[in-house]
Amino acid sequence: MLALSFSFFVTALLYASVGFGGGSTYNALLVLAEVDYRILPSIALLCNLIVVLGGVWRFSRAGHVDLKRMTPWVITSVPAAWIGGSLHISEELFVGLLGFSLLAAAVRMLWPKKKKQSAEKSMINQYRFLSPVIGVVLGLLAGLVGIGGGIFLAPILYLMRWDSEKKIAATCSVFILVNSVSGLIGQVMKLSDLEQLGSVSVYWLLFPAVLIGGQIGSTMGAKYLNPKILSLITALLILYVSTRLLWRWFNM
Repeated sequence: MLALSFSFFVTALLYASVGFGGGSTYNALLVLAEVDYRILPSIALLCNLIVVLGGVWRFSRAGHVDLKRMTPWVITSVPAAWIGGSLHISEELFVGLLGFSLLAAAVRMLWPKKKKQSAEKSMINQYRFLSPVIGVVLGLLAGLVGIGGGIFLAPILYLMRWDSEKKIAATCSVFILVNSVSGLIGQVMKLSDLEQLGSVSVYWLLFPAVLIGGQIGSTMGAKYLNPKILSLITALLILYVSTRLLWRWFNM
C-alpha cells in the first residue's frame, strides 16, 4: 500500500503541475496492482476530485472561470458521465478503454501547443454545434473509465482556438470536476453490494497522498518549475504505463 500511495503522490504532483487530475493514471496503477476492476473508477474519481478542487479554486480566484462559455460542453457531458459510470462493462473492455485513453492522453501532452491564441482567429463560432456532441462523447468515456475527461477536452479547445491557455486550463479543470462527481455517482449506484463499497475504504491512504501531491504540484507548476519539462515528464510516464496496460489487455 505504501508503494502504491507513493505512486499516487507522484502522479498527483505531476498532473496538478500541468493542470489535470490524473484519473486515468490512477486507474492504470490500480489495474497493475491487481485491484478489483469494479471499484477502480470510484477510487480514481475520488482522487481526481481531491486534486482538481484546488485547481478550480485557484482559477476561479484568478478570474479565469467563465461558466457561461463552458456551459455547452458541460450540460451534455454531466448526464453522459453518469450514464457511463452506471454501465456494467467487462474487465477486458475496461482495461482496453483505459489503455487507449492513456495512450491518447500521452500523445496529447506531447503535441506542441501554439504559444498564443488570437480571439479574432477563434473558430468556436464555426463549430458551436459540435460542443454538445463532443460533451456527450467525452462524458460517456469519463464515466466508463473513471476519469474527468479534461485531458481530451484540452486539445479540442486548442484546435478550435477557443481562448487563452489559462482560460482553457480553467475550463478543463471545471470539466474534470463536474464529470468526476457525475461519474462517481454512477459508479457508486452500480456498486449496490455494500461489501464492494466498503472495500474502497481499504485504500484510504491514497486520498491524503493525492491531496499532498496535488497541492505541491499545483504550487510548483505555478511558481517554480518549467511547465514544458513537467508536461514532458508526465507524458513519458503516461506512455510507459499505457504500454504496460495495453500489453496486459493484449494478453487477456
